[in-house]
Amino acid sequence: MKRILIIEDEPTMRANLRDILELEHFSPLLAANGREGIAAAKRELPDLILCDVLMPEQDGYEVLEALRADAVTARIPFVFLTAKGERNDLRAGMNLGADDYLVKPVRVDDLLHAIAARLERAQQQGGFQADFRSAVPLERLGLSPREAEILLWIAQGKTNCEAGTILHISAATVKKHLEHIYEKLGVGGRNAATLRALEALPGRR
Repeated sequence: MKRILIIEDEPTMRANLRDILELEHFSPLLAANGREGIAAAKRELPDLILCDVLMPEQDGYEVLEALRADAVTARIPFVFLTAKGERNDLRAGMNLGADDYLVKPVRVDDLLHAIAARLERAQQQGGFQADFRSAVPLERLGLSPREAEILLWIAQGKTNCEAGTILHISAATVKKHLEHIYEKLGVGGRNAATLRALEALPGRR
């Protein structure tokens, strides 16, 4: 049974997340603030972490920074769950090495999809974890900066709509860019393009 650490200071939200995960046969671990969350992550070594951003003691960014700096916890998939939905917040989380960023109120299906995608990605990558903090390495594949940024998000499991929301463009525009990306990479679709991206990105230490 996969263990998921929930770091959330709001009791009702924490309980709701626990109930959702239990219904899906996960084993939830709970922490009420950032300091408790860091301690729990290092003690329990969960399979994935769901973490709020605005919390007492230490905020979500400080939690992520502390866990990424420790070799023991650096590779645990980390998903931000927060009410802050501005593009700058998304980028700040990703720059610190977050694996995903879900904005409250999040639909149950979206939450479970994100968890499943991150757990599957971690299993596929084994000991390797791609560094998604910069799209620049993908430009070396012959992509424009915009195409590289789109591929960076697609390689993280985002849909066209999700990537478009993050980049402030329409899903149709993302689709059009993807057609150019596939052509430039000489691949037939999304999965093959993702593999090329993972090959081109450096590993995260």
